[in-house]
Amino acid sequence: METTYNVKVWKISVYKGARGTTYTVRWALEGTERRAPFGTRALADAFRSELVSATRRGEAFSLATGRPVSHQTGASGVNWYDFAVQFCDAQWRRTSGNSRKNVSKALMATTIALLRTPVSPFKAVDVRTALREFAFNTRRREEAPPEVAVILKWAERNTLTMAAWEDPAKVDDVLRELSVRLDGAPAAASSVKRTRRILNVAMEYAVTHRVLRSNPLPKGRGTAPKTSSAVDKRSLLNAMQAARLLGWVRRRPRGGARLHAFFATMYYAGPRPEEVVAMRVVDVHLPGEDAEDQWSELVFHTAQPEVGKNWTDTGAIHEKRGLKGRAADDTRIVPGHPSLTKILREHIKAQSLKPGDLLFPGEKGEMLAGSVIRRAWRTARGKVLTPEEFASPLGKRVYDLRHTCLTNWLNDGVPAAQVAEWAGNSVPVLLAIYTRCVSGQLTDLKKRIEARGDLPEIPS
Repeated sequence: METTYNVKVWKISVYKGARGTTYTVRWALEGTERRAPFGTRALADAFRSELVSATRRGEAFSLATGRPVSHQTGASGVNWYDFAVQFCDAQWRRTSGNSRKNVSKALMATTIALLRTPVSPFKAVDVRTALREFAFNTRRREEAPPEVAVILKWAERNTLTMAAWEDPAKVDDVLRELSVRLDGAPAAASSVKRTRRILNVAMEYAVTHRVLRSNPLPKGRGTAPKTSSAVDKRSLLNAMQAARLLGWVRRRPRGGARLHAFFATMYYAGPRPEEVVAMRVVDVHLPGEDAEDQWSELVFHTAQPEVGKNWTDTGAIHEKRGLKGRAADDTRIVPGHPSLTKILREHIKAQSLKPGDLLFPGEKGEMLAGSVIRRAWRTARGKVLTPEEFASPLGKRVYDLRHTCLTNWLNDGVPAAQVAEWAGNSVPVLLAIYTRCVSGQLTDLKKRIEARGDLPEIPS
């Protein structure tokens, strides 16, 4: 590492612009000027004092970084941006596409919070896009166009070092910024909790690699807002509402019959959307048309969530995975209601599908797009529901068809362990999500309690 003792530290320069004031520390190594902008006078003074103290101690400066050699070790020697890129790459190899997107969003928001100055020569939206879509995307970083590369260079130069995480006040500032949206309104509790969970993993990574001495985000620091996994009972559909919605979808001119069968599968068998799009015709075991028992069997063994081509290893829009929370080759068998049996039999026959074909293909035989599914369901709600129902949580998401199915099973008296097996959940998770939705059994439960009788009278 090349070093020099020829260092001159100048006064702080102040620039008052339309978007705020910038305090820039300027110094020179071997006659070459260096700059470090800050958003406050206090930060600039502190950084300049470090440079002056280093020159008084007779400490060498690195020509590569422009900083005192002592800054090259520990947290002070590691730029947050560089660390975040390294952490992103380490996580990329072991996470799914959706997890990669979440990590990128969390690192982007944290990087914005750790800029030395909020004043930027670029549009804020362009900075966020460059960080989210390129800096913290391992596959696309080297493909960044020239205008994006310029933004990333600026961000790298203008982020604080990892020493910021050793300042409790700064940590609190960062957590505060991560808890609000761009418009200043509080961010969704689930989003805040997810971001803090990712940051906690990043801090543990920093400790493991000896960048930080300890995790600055211990449990309880900047407590995340409470979240609930319980289903909102208002989102569940009754039989008449489900029939009207699915009936409208079936009459839809373009792809209506196919989407009707798709939604019916979710309503009667309760799979996740990414499990339904991955189904093949061979995964449906139909009884003979003259069989007395018209229940069918649906075999789920693959999920293909839609994550976007920028976040998969292959560049495909969907990512092939095993069932959620299960071993890679595990399967799940779910009984198909006779009504569903009839719908699927007619669907397979009408579409002339072969055993190896996708059960619900797109118009060109490709994987059915999530945008098509969501648009059809949103349109059906608008056409079928009243304005008050449309504005309510009632069936607002396609996923609410699964919630309705599982709730119906529980209300019909199917044991929780069996429902959990069909749904692909654990029993504790199932009960935590659906307990509030179980109804219709109160009268029977009261009779059981009454059957115990009163306390016997004990002679005095």
